[in-house]
Amino acid sequence: MTHNIFLILTVFIYLSNSEHSIPYSDQLARHKLIYAAIASYATVPQNCMDRAFNDSQVKRQITVPCDTIDPNDTCSGFTGVSHEDKAVLVVFRGTTSDEQLVVEGVETVFANHKPWISGGFVSEYFGDAFLKLWSAGIKDDFNSLLSKYPGYQVWVTGHSLGGAIASLAASYIEFNKLVPTENLLLVTFGQPRTGDLNYTQSVDSSVENAYRVTHSHDPVPHVPGKGHHGYYHHKSEVYYNEKMTGWNICEEDEGQQCSNANAVDLNFQDHLHYFNLDILTLGYSNCQ
Repeated sequence: MTHNIFLILTVFIYLSNSEHSIPYSDQLARHKLIYAAIASYATVPQNCMDRAFNDSQVKRQITVPCDTIDPNDTCSGFTGVSHEDKAVLVVFRGTTSDEQLVVEGVETVFANHKPWISGGFVSEYFGDAFLKLWSAGIKDDFNSLLSKYPGYQVWVTGHSLGGAIASLAASYIEFNKLVPTENLLLVTFGQPRTGDLNYTQSVDSSVENAYRVTHSHDPVPHVPGKGHHGYYHHKSEVYYNEKMTGWNICEEDEGQQCSNANAVDLNFQDHLHYFNLDILTLGYSNCQ
């Protein structure tokens, strides 16, 4: 009895001290948001959305050139709505060459910084990618959905480099007060480090429902190395074991009880598989 009372008090204290108005939900990440992230790789994202959402509509998929040198380097994202969940979704795709990025392209993507609206500096590549997508149609579609469904939450998500763009999108949306912060949810999968300490602190202090889901030995959350070119992670990290059957939440930035403990023991397959789903295979096949 004493043990049970202590456990209840511990849980109560944790919840009372939590800064999250939307607690992390394994069920939401595992059964819905991961499929939204997978949908961003599809040419018909609605097919993937239909695998997880009972009443959803993709409004429009936007694809733009990301690199002025390589026309084949594109960034993509889409907006949509889930009426069952009363949520507007903003989803961003990772690149199609993540492994090459890890091995060869770190300096190209991370060396150049740009100041960010919410504070600090971020990767110029990521910042430009978000702003291009935003101005190419994501902004108009997002505002249209918000106007039509003003009471809905806003869920922002993405896998890999799409997770970095999603992080920027959430900070941009919060900074411009486009939705109440308590209605904004950011969940990324395998997100690389996106900005400097000032940027991470701005996310920590403003995007109260931010969760970086990481999978065991996924190498991309370690790119670039901690502190390299000034990059660090923002909280909160949700670290899953190899089979993704259990998880630990690190509320501090760069928590050593989460993926940083595996920084020298990496496996790229963990990046391509979240919740036992082959992200690229499903996305490229339109979840057929």
